[in-house]
Amino acid sequence: GSFEKEMQAKMKGLGGLKSKNANPKLSANANLVEWLAEEGDLYLADESSWGEAPHPLAISTETVDELTNESSGRGLLARRSVNDGDELLKIPMDLCFTKKSARKAFGKEVLDRDINEYLAIACQLVREKNVLGEKSRWKPYIDVLPEVDEVNPTFTWSDEDLSFLEGSPVVAATQSMQMKLKREYDALLGGEGALCDKYPDLFPREHFTYENWVWAFTMLFSRAIRLRNMRQGETLAMVPYADLINHSAFSGAYVDAREVGDWLFKTGGEEVILYADRGYRKMEQVYISYGPKSNADLLLLYGFALERNPFNSVDVTVSIKPRTKADISEDDGASDADIDPLAEEKIAFVEDAGRKTIVDFPCYADRYPTEMIEYLRLMQMTPEDTR
Repeated sequence: GSFEKEMQAKMKGLGGLKSKNANPKLSANANLVEWLAEEGDLYLADESSWGEAPHPLAISTETVDELTNESSGRGLLARRSVNDGDELLKIPMDLCFTKKSARKAFGKEVLDRDINEYLAIACQLVREKNVLGEKSRWKPYIDVLPEVDEVNPTFTWSDEDLSFLEGSPVVAATQSMQMKLKREYDALLGGEGALCDKYPDLFPREHFTYENWVWAFTMLFSRAIRLRNMRQGETLAMVPYADLINHSAFSGAYVDAREVGDWLFKTGGEEVILYADRGYRKMEQVYISYGPKSNADLLLLYGFALERNPFNSVDVTVSIKPRTKADISEDDGASDADIDPLAEEKIAFVEDAGRKTIVDFPCYADRYPTEMIEYLRLMQMTPEDTR
């Protein structure tokens, strides 16, 4: 029946934790799990051990979206039934790529403490994949990271491909992103007097190319997680294993961090943690939320769009520009009848509210912002309405 076919499809993408299947992706999955167990002292086996419960998740190379039945690539499935609130995973911060790990890798005198988090982690990603390669501590993690064309966010598209989205706000956002990435690459790495010139041994030009820079940012934009509960404030991190979990607009689960230990005794370390936001059936795909993102945002940064996306929106630009006497005097074709008697009051009200005279409002398929209606109402207000 259909249930058996669905289960067979899900099982096809699963590899045993200790199995080295001929399929390269299954082998990479097994290597990642083995690395996490060795480097992070994590118990990820599917059977119980002394004092350890079976790990509830398994990596699948071929997941399917539960709503659309479309392929969603690598992901994590529930090995057994999972209850709301169950702990799904915990990853030591020591295994994550962060600004701190990047500065440690290159030297704190090389990467300044004020360097942007994205730029720092991008440098480390290029170093681990292209410079160190087989010698990288993170090789098993690097091996499961996709190539650019597997993610395919719009900022990696050619002008010809981008032309198919003509009329969409994604085009302008993509072009802006492309220029920003090139500008930052030149300023930090490739330009005259930049890091490739200053430290050629640490930043060899044959590896720190713009192409590899784009790959690093494709990984960052599509996989990096903002951890908000760190002791020293928010931290951007690439989190092995956790970043295999796919997005659902209907999920309320977010990956975050906590101190290691129990309520009585803390070790001083920190770890990444995820709890289930609902129950999952055995072999059901587990989801997290990447945030309330529109399809334009998802396509730009993650390379996909959702058929059912409650956060999909279109920006509507509203301009409030009531005509004052000064405006009329500059316009030869206008008359006193065109003057808005409340013009100066409207402008003053908008400025006092901390708003600009031109505002973009997101409009959704089933709702629109109340503030936009209030804004339009103010724009059309007449002296009679104030009485």
